[in-house]
Amino acid sequence: MDGRDLVRSVESVGTAGAAQGLRTVRAAWRRWRADAGGLPPRGPVRARVPGAVREVQPGPGGGLIGFSRSELRIVVAVNGAVFWGWDGAAPEPSYALAGRCPDPDPRAVLEPHKDGGWRVVAERVTVVVSRLGAVEVLTPGGVTLRRDLPPRWWEPVGGGTARWMQRSEVPADARFFGLGGRVPGPRLRDGVYRLWNTGRGRGWGRAGDPVSAAMPTQVVVADAGTHLVFHDSSWDGTVTLREGEEGAGSGHDRAGTSELRMDGGPLRCWVMVGTPARVLLAWASLTGAPALPPAWALGHHHARWGGGGEAEVRGVVEGHREHGLPLDVVHLGSGHLDSREGFTVDEERFPKLPVLADELRREGIRLVSVVAPGVGEAAGGPVYDGGARRDAYVRGASGEVVRGVSWSGDAVFPDFTGARVREWWGSLYAERLAQGFAGFWHALDEPTSFSAFGEPTLPRSARHALDGRGGDHREAHNVYGLCMARAAYDGLRTLLPGERPFVLSGSGWAGVQRYGGVRVGGAGAGWPGLRASLALVLGLGLCGVPYSGPDVGAVDGAGSPELYLRRLQLGAYLPLFRTHSGPGAGGGGPWEFGAEVLRHARGALVERRRLLPYFMTLAHLARRTGAPYVRPLWWAAPEDRALRDCEDAFLLGDGLLVAPVLGPGVDRRAVQLPRGRWYDTATGRAYEGPGRVLVDAPLGRIPVFARAGAVLPVRGDDGGTELEVWAPAPGRAGGGLFVPDAGDGWEEPEIERYAVRWSGARVVVEREGAEGAGGAGRPVRVRGLGPGVGQM
Repeated sequence: MDGRDLVRSVESVGTAGAAQGLRTVRAAWRRWRADAGGLPPRGPVRARVPGAVREVQPGPGGGLIGFSRSELRIVVAVNGAVFWGWDGAAPEPSYALAGRCPDPDPRAVLEPHKDGGWRVVAERVTVVVSRLGAVEVLTPGGVTLRRDLPPRWWEPVGGGTARWMQRSEVPADARFFGLGGRVPGPRLRDGVYRLWNTGRGRGWGRAGDPVSAAMPTQVVVADAGTHLVFHDSSWDGTVTLREGEEGAGSGHDRAGTSELRMDGGPLRCWVMVGTPARVLLAWASLTGAPALPPAWALGHHHARWGGGGEAEVRGVVEGHREHGLPLDVVHLGSGHLDSREGFTVDEERFPKLPVLADELRREGIRLVSVVAPGVGEAAGGPVYDGGARRDAYVRGASGEVVRGVSWSGDAVFPDFTGARVREWWGSLYAERLAQGFAGFWHALDEPTSFSAFGEPTLPRSARHALDGRGGDHREAHNVYGLCMARAAYDGLRTLLPGERPFVLSGSGWAGVQRYGGVRVGGAGAGWPGLRASLALVLGLGLCGVPYSGPDVGAVDGAGSPELYLRRLQLGAYLPLFRTHSGPGAGGGGPWEFGAEVLRHARGALVERRRLLPYFMTLAHLARRTGAPYVRPLWWAAPEDRALRDCEDAFLLGDGLLVAPVLGPGVDRRAVQLPRGRWYDTATGRAYEGPGRVLVDAPLGRIPVFARAGAVLPVRGDDGGTELEVWAPAPGRAGGGLFVPDAGDGWEEPEIERYAVRWSGARVVVEREGAEGAGGAGRPVRVRGLGPGVGQM
């Protein structure tokens, strides 16, 4: 602890309220003392590298390569994914993986290679291991996608956890994406990115840290192809990226580099290669299909964090109804809890919460409750006592229950890395369901323990079950939110087996998509926060989490009407669309910003509702294929370098391109279009890509383009689904999908496939069926038949 920490500790007493401030100071000192006595002291270390190849044992899909000071197991799976692990590291146990690992590819054989190395040749990938332990991943045509240099370990001389470093090289033209989504992204520039889930209470660092869903998952896009690499260690670490440079210096390319340093855990990784769609499909097959949200969760959410009560909720609902604004979900923050204690209700503010919930549900509006992991440390509370009887709380290295600080004051924290604790916690949601809540959003699940100085989390020396393996918080921290989401999801599946759970995490790790989505929060203040929110959603989607979104609105009352409207317009095209207000921000309704903002906001909200069948289709496709709803422009053409560098627009599924306004005072903006014909949905004007176009972006809307030949399922005026078809370019055909959904439940609906073609001067839409194509069977509206093509 330094002088700055002491100053912050004093300041916290005055700014957080005397009682809570003193708690945070005491908690910080407790954590510091626990780690000082509970973590192994730092001492001399011994550096180690693999050495030279000594022996080889071929096996299914690959084999074991022994070096003089290490060993490497490498396996190519039947889905084309490559696994390798050093020093006995196996794919399991892993919190990232879902179910059984894919079988080895029987056709992949470990064979000698030049210069004393070895290689495995498979249908989709070739892996070459040098005699000193470098691992190179190549395309079937022999072009290098990445080269991992021999790793290095630093092992304590007296025994203990070893730190390690893995340095990798990629082609000079490659671009980095992912790492759980980063504020400066979606393309990740040169910098150091930390892998430690942390709430943003103290702002961002230079690289956009901290983030609450950091994942050691990178997507690398280059001319040679796309690949995803995942280093399966949940320990604290950093990734240092440096983009390459073509023709640097003497005319030779300089490779891009990625240097991963981890404080512990196994050195093991997975690599998937191919098209972006194939890569994400393989990733989903490993880490699990994304949870399918109920249909209502794709509508408009509104969250109210602070005080108020039943009258305020009714006021929010009535305000939306009065101004003709669609509303599907209302989120209640900690203000609805009794003394901010979880699984309780403030009876003064909400005397008849189940009645209110039932009335709103009859109007088509669901209630969602916030849930935080911290349990108030007070004997006699039903949650605290139930956990104490089950020994459910995290303990320190010396055996005492770890105490931290949460909303309600001094708190203890369940150990969600134990199956018995997850089962108990999941059963607690019965109380929330009885109050009428239909879904849940998790907060402070990094986990956060308020602290006057140091890290706002549990001591690193705190002990965790880790599902029978045992370990400390250094390993458990990053997977804590994922395990909490699993507890909720599994509990809701038991309590309401006929309904799809809605679980929205604030934190997460690889595989969290199995249990629900991730809320990226307010993503920061001002216009930089607006740009950051898009980067975070795109980054999470590329890491396998398709359902996410920022909070739209002025949480602290700040922000101009223009910024509010641009946030709303972007949010209407993101998977999770949640407006949010907090203390000092009023009710957060667009009518508070004047008649003009209200009129334009209504247009954005109505358009979101019109697109709900399309969003539901994207949700089903994400579950089946792993493809995110929101995709970078390079998704369909990663070889197009201009698209790889475009960060201010995105694809919504295959059919739409959205170009949000991310700066003030903008009424026209340039848009990079991929190859093909694209229609401006507002004007119907057609443009031919690839190239850049300059289009209007008035305050009332953001530019949205439809791909020629696209079939978009949309909500018709009668509430049913109709097909909005955009005419193919002359001589071309098109098509699209629609997945009808009853709104909830587990039935697998049949995918409706539509083909679009020209027949003379007419556009014909046919549904493809088992007995050949037939009529569309649904109302069809063809657009894009106007004359002329816009100039580039």
